[in-house]
Amino acid sequence: MRRVAKISAACAATAALALTATACGSTSSDSNSSSSASSGGGKGIKIGLAYDVGGRGDRSFNDSAARGADKAEKEFGGSIKELTAKTSDTEADREQRLSDLAQAGYNPIVAVGFSYASAVDKIAKQYPKTSFGIVDSVVNAKNADSITFTEEQGSYLAGVAAALKTKKNHVGFVGGVDTPLIKKFEAGYVQGVHDTNPKVKVDVQYLSHGTDLSGFSSPDKGKEAAQGMLDNGADVVYTAAGSSGNGAIEAVSGTKGAWAIGVDSDQYNIPGLAKYKNAILTSMVKNVDVGVYDFIKSVHDGKPLTGNNIYSLAKNGVSLATSGGFINDIQPKLDAAKKKIVDGQIKVKTTP
Repeated sequence: MRRVAKISAACAATAALALTATACGSTSSDSNSSSSASSGGGKGIKIGLAYDVGGRGDRSFNDSAARGADKAEKEFGGSIKELTAKTSDTEADREQRLSDLAQAGYNPIVAVGFSYASAVDKIAKQYPKTSFGIVDSVVNAKNADSITFTEEQGSYLAGVAAALKTKKNHVGFVGGVDTPLIKKFEAGYVQGVHDTNPKVKVDVQYLSHGTDLSGFSSPDKGKEAAQGMLDNGADVVYTAAGSSGNGAIEAVSGTKGAWAIGVDSDQYNIPGLAKYKNAILTSMVKNVDVGVYDFIKSVHDGKPLTGNNIYSLAKNGVSLATSGGFINDIQPKLDAAKKKIVDGQIKVKTTP
């Protein structure tokens, strides 16, 4: 995977999702990633990345976006400028972050997380010659590419896996913040569980609510929630909560016979989670890196993507990771469920 920075409970990120922000009156913490000259003599590209809470090193959502930008930078040359949100961001902070990148000549600019939606809509109109991409939301600006995913479909498969692997007919779902995006993860997961085995009980818990975004950046809360589910009899826990999920994985790893299901990145292969990997059954991978790379490449090629580009299960926009080989025994059933979704035989809900 990518280089991964250590993260603290206060500085960690969103799951397949994300809400963003900046604290203490500061617009952002930033880091530069300079690049070498473009291979093949082509002109380099200046990529601006406005991360969600936690930024590069969250081992999940933001890291996936960073992988896509890194691939583009390596392929096309140029540079990357990274600005990272804090949990206390205001709308003005988000607008300023995007405006700063645009004024500095970065093009394209990628906003990582749906809470940038209003800011992208406003700032994109002020800089019509700059291409903006936004992950997990749909913006109607003419120079914006909306990069969205069918999280519910991938989560359905995670639910199938959980139902087939539980020995106690009891599983859990931990959501970061009860937003419509995370509700999609819950809805798909619960439907997948119950379609596979109606007798399986599903515990659901959210770490924070409303405008409190701490649920995306609190591994201690994730650990406590997962431990509570394990103590209550669950033996498979799926967490869609950014870096809070790291705590949930840690809790599960301490319980013999229990499984964690990761999210966004293939968390089995994340160096910072290596000591827990034997407890990670699979991860619902959301290929944010692919969407980000596709967008940057389109700008480099002079044909910027616009509109809503949906990365579905059929297009491998979401999938279940097979690292570790723990789902090999149930792969035929997972493949059958995937085929039914792709063929339209199974309609996956987007709300619980």
